[in-house]
Amino acid sequence: MRKFSGRESNRNAAMVFVLLVTAWIQPWRLLAQNTPPTAPQPATGIKYSAINPDEMKEWLTYLASDQLQGRQIFTEGFGLAAQYVADHLRQWGVKPLASDGTYFQPVKLKGYRVTRNSTVTVEVNGQAKTFKHGDHVTFPVNGGGSQSLTFSSVEFVGYGQPNDFQGRDLKDKLVVTIPNLAPAPAAAQRGRGAAPEPVVPATSAATPAVAVAVPIVPVANTPRGGGARGGAAGAIAIGAKATIGFTATPAAPGAAEQALTQAQTALAQANAAVAQAQQALRGGGVAGAGRGAAQGAAGRGGQAAAPADITTVQRVDGIVTPQFTGDETFFEALFDGGSAKFADILATARRGEPIAPITLPAKVTINIDNTFVVLNEQISHNVVGIIEGTDPVLKDTYVMFGAHLDHVGYSQTGAGRGGGTDACRRRSPAAQAAVVAAGKTVQRPTAVGQGGAGARAAAPQVPAVPLDQRDLVSNGADDDGSGSTAELAIAKAFATGPKPKRSIVFMWHTGEEAGLYGSRYNADFPIVPLEKVQAQLNLDMVGRDDCDNIEGDYSNSLFIIGDDRISTDLHNLIVAANNTSARPLTLDYEMNDLNDPESVYTRSDHYSYASKGIPIAFFTTGLHPDYHRITDTVDKIIFPKMARIAQLVYETGFSLANTDRVLLRDNKGPRTGFASKPEIIPR
Repeated sequence: MRKFSGRESNRNAAMVFVLLVTAWIQPWRLLAQNTPPTAPQPATGIKYSAINPDEMKEWLTYLASDQLQGRQIFTEGFGLAAQYVADHLRQWGVKPLASDGTYFQPVKLKGYRVTRNSTVTVEVNGQAKTFKHGDHVTFPVNGGGSQSLTFSSVEFVGYGQPNDFQGRDLKDKLVVTIPNLAPAPAAAQRGRGAAPEPVVPATSAATPAVAVAVPIVPVANTPRGGGARGGAAGAIAIGAKATIGFTATPAAPGAAEQALTQAQTALAQANAAVAQAQQALRGGGVAGAGRGAAQGAAGRGGQAAAPADITTVQRVDGIVTPQFTGDETFFEALFDGGSAKFADILATARRGEPIAPITLPAKVTINIDNTFVVLNEQISHNVVGIIEGTDPVLKDTYVMFGAHLDHVGYSQTGAGRGGGTDACRRRSPAAQAAVVAAGKTVQRPTAVGQGGAGARAAAPQVPAVPLDQRDLVSNGADDDGSGSTAELAIAKAFATGPKPKRSIVFMWHTGEEAGLYGSRYNADFPIVPLEKVQAQLNLDMVGRDDCDNIEGDYSNSLFIIGDDRISTDLHNLIVAANNTSARPLTLDYEMNDLNDPESVYTRSDHYSYASKGIPIAFFTTGLHPDYHRITDTVDKIIFPKMARIAQLVYETGFSLANTDRVLLRDNKGPRTGFASKPEIIPR
């Protein structure tokens, strides 16, 4: 499971709420021509294969061994793990699914230079003015493919908080907001919200961008599940077709800032000169001068490659809801002819006082025009296999199983951290109170009403022992060696046992720890048509007890996240399947709660498929003291429990695949959370 990132959490939270709009933008195409009105139920009369915990221990002992070096993406260790999984699939008769007839689906991480030619034209009282990117407006680098949108009016909704949206029809509208610009104490006293989610800023020419993988979120394909929210995400969630936020013109740089910029420019020029001189000493001379000539940005002896504006595994040319910012000049043009002057609005925002929403008479045309040039590319692979269904029609539809095969690698200096309860998960105030009431101690307390990082121990010192005596490898036995092993067990169960009507797709994702690379890639470049996928079931960290039972008894617990958000039917099927088990697990929904500070719904591979409207269920046993530590080792895995979890997921997936009934995608968001019981939710 990915580490929690506050900045990405904000971006992901925005995506969660935006996806609510998908229900009316892109109605789901049913997978069967004549869908029965009743929901899928647990299969009956099936002699299921039995998951073997001893086999799981054998497989995980290898996957979590030092030999695999922590299975980090783009490393030899990950390649060994991928080949190990593929060898077992071949042995069991699971068919390869990659386009080249192998078990390895290429996942391409590309860095792009983006040229933003987008414009916005504002027409008021017959007078039109066009603003280009960089001319009082800033469009994001991940602005997507070409499109043109025209609006006959503008909905200005003040600070863009949920109560500002009330009573206003924003569907298919252009929504404009301004952040609360009052000093923090005044803003807090008045209870007004903060600025809406920021658009990814333009890359400054003076400050080269670091290549960061940025999720590309198409308009109709952002993850479902959420409630009331403000800002751009909230506006889009209730139907807005584009949003514009206000950003003040930066103050002119002072003497010190100018001096720093000049020094940085001089340093860059000096580095370039040194690189050219080194190339000349090697006999390279000028480009094109024969052997040893400069080989371009990434070539031997050449200059360092220019940084990419955006690095991603996703499509960059998909249609994305326009979201950009404008400064005072742009907003003055937008408000010209309206009932309020922007200068007055700006003054009110700086005081943090309430601003009433108004409709502006401006006609606005937005033209999104980006060009993307690939600068660099790295390739990893998902491991993919398929077991074909038995029904001649339904075999062209699918149930997908997933886990991530990668982990975080190893420390070259042996500075990896040992276990500690500061690696356990954070809890909501209500959950913390329950821990205390049970006579336990909360390991990572957070302030009431806050989702902060919680208490963290100081980073440990490097062990005072020689390097060759230090533990270098983060083995990732639970994260996500356990999920990968459980998926292997499920694959063997399907391969050697009864076959369902629909086809079963198995995928061991790469690069989850780096940014959901494998699943994001497959969601945009799918190995099978996503419109034919019944559901995706994700296993991530299923081998331990939450926080080693320090905060309560989790010895029989399995956390379920996301199963009710897109399809109530999926939630109900899991509950029913568990109830039919000889030893039912205790299904826990605390981490599905909207107020859960860990936001695990956004942190594993199922999230990429939820972004496409596919019903998902995320199975996990929670975090523990060894999460992302060198102490996450195979000797701490509880194999009998892990086998029971794999059995439940296997039987749930079989039931989904063995019926012509289709999960109803009702998109009602999370209805379960802290203290919820595992009960059937009425349709």
